[in-house]
Amino acid sequence: MLLVILECAGDEVSDSDKGILSAANRIGALLEMEWRAAVIPGANPPDPLPFAPYGVPEVIIAANISGVGDSPDLQGKLLARLAREQNASLILLPHTDAGAILAPLLAAELEAALFTEAIAFRCDDQGIQLQRRALGVQIARNRNWDRSRPLVLTMTTSSLSQVVLPSMKSSLPLLTTWQPDVSALTPMTTIIQRIPPDPQTVDVSEAEVIVSAGKGCDPHTFNQVKELARLLNISLGVTRPVYDLGWTGFERMIGQTGRAVAPRLYLALGISGSMHHLGGIKDSRRIVAVNRDSKAPIFANADEGFVADLKELLPRLLEQVRQATGGAA
Repeated sequence: MLLVILECAGDEVSDSDKGILSAANRIGALLEMEWRAAVIPGANPPDPLPFAPYGVPEVIIAANISGVGDSPDLQGKLLARLAREQNASLILLPHTDAGAILAPLLAAELEAALFTEAIAFRCDDQGIQLQRRALGVQIARNRNWDRSRPLVLTMTTSSLSQVVLPSMKSSLPLLTTWQPDVSALTPMTTIIQRIPPDPQTVDVSEAEVIVSAGKGCDPHTFNQVKELARLLNISLGVTRPVYDLGWTGFERMIGQTGRAVAPRLYLALGISGSMHHLGGIKDSRRIVAVNRDSKAPIFANADEGFVADLKELLPRLLEQVRQATGGAA
């Protein structure tokens, strides 16, 4: 049996949850395994409707247990117990912060094999061939799971697709409440505070929204782009030519020779769209580009494009943002 673990953060089914449900549906069909989903203990019960397109037959929700949501090791112990009760031989999680923490805990509790950050899989009668990146992204490493022992598997969020395939039969899942006994469990770790990441300092590969400056910027317009990022409280990125000018550090450079990113929104200002840069932003959910050259390659790869001179556009945009924010981020 395949058990997929969902976060359901903020009472919603996240993009990573949808992606891992899609992967679970495909793996279950290819291996001819029954599958169901479980919500991480401590999360609030989700709306079953977003699960329907992925054909998950059942979603198991742990009853409200005080303190479990703030203790990853307790969550791991309870999920391992659930996996044993469900006789799960494959446990699947997205490689988010929570998934990266829970996967080794589950593997240790279940004495299972562990494979993290998978980017691709191929199934056959013998099991699954798994692939991950090694040495950065320079080589691919393959491993086979022959189903002789349980496997805990995480998949990178960039490799997960939310696409609903024709083979996925839509149906509302059965929501089941699971009431585990935690009287004998003592937390070893407790989360005492959750601090949201600062978009100004967070690694751009983890950023949700990015405004990026290209060689179409001069020192004055680049400073305006930085102010825009500060006022909107979003992350700043640059292309290779801007980094080569010494205007910012390497950690802000986006592209195949810098950081690959996958934000919800990527705003490209003065970026022509070289092949190396486009390779680093191809997983972005939405790309909006501004360039004064109507034939710039970035437009063919953008969801929205605007032909404009940044020297005229940025002052007007900043003025509107200042009015809306009062000059504060």
